[in-house]
Amino acid sequence: MSNQIKRIVNEDYTVKSGAYAVADSKYSMTIDEFGEYKYDKDDLAITEKSNLELVCSMSHKSYDEDKIANELFKNTDDIKHNQVIGYYLNLYAGHVIEGDYRKNASSGGFATWIFKELLVNKHIDGVIHVKASSAAETLFEYGVSTTVEEICEGSKTKYYPVEFSKALNKVKKLPGKYAIIGIPSFITELRLLAMQDKTIDNKIKYTIGLICGHQKSSKYTEALAWQYGIKPGNLRDINYRKKMPNKSSSDYSIEMTGTINGKLVKKTVNQNNFFVSNWGHGFFKTKFSDFTDDAMNETADISLGDAWLPEYVTDEKGNNILIVRNKEIQRIINKGLKEGKIKLDVLSVNDIIRSQKGLIRHTRDALPYRLYKLDRTQIWRPKKRVQASNKLPYIRKKVQNIRKDIAEQSHLIYREAVIRDDWMFFEKKMQKYVNRYEYTYKLLRIQEIGTINTIKKISNRSIRKFQTK
Repeated sequence: MSNQIKRIVNEDYTVKSGAYAVADSKYSMTIDEFGEYKYDKDDLAITEKSNLELVCSMSHKSYDEDKIANELFKNTDDIKHNQVIGYYLNLYAGHVIEGDYRKNASSGGFATWIFKELLVNKHIDGVIHVKASSAAETLFEYGVSTTVEEICEGSKTKYYPVEFSKALNKVKKLPGKYAIIGIPSFITELRLLAMQDKTIDNKIKYTIGLICGHQKSSKYTEALAWQYGIKPGNLRDINYRKKMPNKSSSDYSIEMTGTINGKLVKKTVNQNNFFVSNWGHGFFKTKFSDFTDDAMNETADISLGDAWLPEYVTDEKGNNILIVRNKEIQRIINKGLKEGKIKLDVLSVNDIIRSQKGLIRHTRDALPYRLYKLDRTQIWRPKKRVQASNKLPYIRKKVQNIRKDIAEQSHLIYREAVIRDDWMFFEKKMQKYVNRYEYTYKLLRIQEIGTINTIKKISNRSIRKFQTK
């Protein structure tokens, strides 16, 4: 095993996509005590095979997102480019009108609808997506669906760790072409795999990229259920995004099914009432999520996210933003619009960025500071497209520091709480970190509002001065 791969594994920078286990069958993945997928270090020590560095997005030797996207999209007719969102043909926001795709989705229903269109129009023979797992140790896993009914069963977002090695290794032995969905780092590593593996390159015809803040460990899901009485090991199913009538699309509930004292129960709770559900806090965040500068899934044929814009968020049924990069998918969208199957509004680059401003701020603007902190300690870290810098404003640095503490400590303190069989041990221990975060973030908001008001005052003063001349 190369020294660089050893560093990536030992320092826990691996994306945990399963790419190593597709590149070489000697490797395998297991779920560790913290609810994250890990490459088995004994397997990784078997060989000195160096091409693992070429399929790892955290390696200094693999292509970054810019190089991958250039090869995929640069020569596409009418393609445009933006530094934050990458290449794009068209930008949209909207939802699916046809059938129950929107009703059964977490947002506007486009992921499942596009998969359906690709399948029924014979562009693909199957879909690789996240489905309910048959394994006892995990709730969800990547699987292969070959019918519309199977594809629909895998709808809705799952905030749960998965890896694609088993599904991809299965597809390599099957006939036909396939589409796959994944978070940014997963799609990047899939693209890197396709560069090294002709079978993968031939089999995977389309990629749908999710715009996602970060990946959680399985303990996030476990904690959601435990707070409301379903102890670890007793959760059977979960709907992370249950739409609620007469609410905004961001004001959804979480529905959990599991056993309490041997009795099967279903609990539906507003997402704001969970101790760990604030994504800004970063509970149970995997480390690699803080070291990607790809906010918009730049190497995917189409990127889908939530339309977190004032003009869309009031619609409780949900809307997607779409960043289209693939001509064939664009034709499917054009046909769907013409036939009245979908409703879309054309957006600007600024609209897309505005819809994901928190994610972009963390992924792009604050990453240089996180890199700077590592460089200062001379610890090896992945090479990214942004440069290390200490120029982040003081209070934003504090926010980044506390988020790191919450991510790290939540794993450790939760493990102790499970050993003690005491949920309140976890909540009480973590509350001090949450309090620090909320206080610091409040200071940040006060500072920003003060700056805005100052700018307004200066602007108004200038206007009055101009008007008197």
